[in-house]
Amino acid sequence: MTYCVGLRLNKGLVFMSDTRTNAGVDNISTFKKMFTWSVPGERVITMMTAGNLATTQSVISLLDEQTKVQAERNPSILEAPTMFQIAQLVGDKLREVVQANATGGQKADSAFNATIILGGQIQNGEQRLYLIYPEGNFLEASEDTPYFQIGETKYGRPILVRAYGADMSFEDAAKLLFVSFESTIKANLSVGPPLDLQVYEKDSLKTGIERRIEKDDKYFASISSLWGEALKKAFNSLPDFKLG
Repeated sequence: MTYCVGLRLNKGLVFMSDTRTNAGVDNISTFKKMFTWSVPGERVITMMTAGNLATTQSVISLLDEQTKVQAERNPSILEAPTMFQIAQLVGDKLREVVQANATGGQKADSAFNATIILGGQIQNGEQRLYLIYPEGNFLEASEDTPYFQIGETKYGRPILVRAYGADMSFEDAAKLLFVSFESTIKANLSVGPPLDLQVYEKDSLKTGIERRIEKDDKYFASISSLWGEALKKAFNSLPDFKLG
């Protein structure tokens, strides 16, 4: 399992992903799930993946290879003129990989399922954030749905629903994601650090701050401790329920 979140803010985009994969309690590994391509001053594209590891690695490798082989640029993600067309390209590639490994025809076989969060910006266009399904179709983030989650989403969702604001700062957005991930990690052993964080500033057209948060990161440890204490204080401050 995995957990990835992409937030669309007025100031830009914020991405966070874990790195844990497991095939049972005795087979846990670390794999990067956040990938970025950029042409400084022209475009920045970030993808996060969840689902079958072989599927996601194949998709990322094929997309990356396409950017390097001139004969296969038709166009690649580094040449497509809009983020919408990049979403279509990624969706098509994901569907092809799933169907190549499945026996269910046009319907994605659950054993090879994968989902992708795609975000970025191309010169003369707006920043965009998409959620791409294994069947190749996708949704775009909007004012009504300003963020996407993939993987183990349920534990980290409540804090996003209650605390997210489109005008929040990058620092507050990162703090929000730390809390969301801490809640998920506490509840599900299949999600875990290191965590990858990336911030993209709107209209900068260059890769922004990137940081890897290790298991022993002091800030993450403080978030975990203080959030637990804050929840207890909030619970204790609620009015008592009267029996009878």
